[in-house]
Amino acid sequence: MPSRCFRSFLPHSLVRVVATALLVAASGPGVAADLTVSAAASLTNAFREIGPAFEAANPGQKVQFNFAASGPLLQQIAKGAPVDVFASADQETMNQAEQQKLVVAATRANFVRNSLVVIVPADRAPPKALADLVAPAVRQVAVGVPGSVPVGRYTKAVVEKAGLWPQIEAKMIGAQSVRQVLDYVARGEVDAGFVYATDAALMPDKVRIAFTVPTEQPVLYPIAVVAASGNAAAAERFVAYVASPPAQAVLARYGFGKP
Repeated sequence: MPSRCFRSFLPHSLVRVVATALLVAASGPGVAADLTVSAAASLTNAFREIGPAFEAANPGQKVQFNFAASGPLLQQIAKGAPVDVFASADQETMNQAEQQKLVVAATRANFVRNSLVVIVPADRAPPKALADLVAPAVRQVAVGVPGSVPVGRYTKAVVEKAGLWPQIEAKMIGAQSVRQVLDYVARGEVDAGFVYATDAALMPDKVRIAFTVPTEQPVLYPIAVVAASGNAAAAERFVAYVASPPAQAVLARYGFGKP
């Protein structure tokens, strides 16, 4: 009831002035807009730790994360999703973003390195080489969908070079992200899967690394400010922060290497 009494004693024009002043005060320089970061699924754990550290170093700034495979994240940005920073797990996806002028090319930088590995459920004997995945004992292999999931593209390139893609594809269980591959293997729903070393390290009690798979192209992660960002200054600060010693230390703890 107090608000009704307040309104009854003020002319309508004055009520509008007061309301406008309150809105201006609420949106003034003291209130920073949230920063939205779309990042590859494999960065989930590390970025969730980096986020609060960035906020502490930038008082008043809040960070929201959107984690998924790099391909779908790019599609969201292309369709106008309100994103300020894009961190991809591969160069090809970021190249597409740059070609479509969806990111600010001058802000693009590689900030971590990863490696491709084959994992199996922890209670199973690990294969020793790619050729072992063709054996009848290996019935299903989880692979990120190559068309949209970077780990799947790395996988297909390596397996094709080895001349084994038709055999592996016949056993392939497609996954929408590297974390889905990890889940399939951890639950024992497939016999093997291709993930990044950093993902395998998250579940040492449920999966084991069978072997590392050398890739022709290094697994480098690029990051850039989104061209349509409504908070470009903060976005640039975040891009710079992930390259800083505190953030690099967090990434190192999760198994990422320096680019």
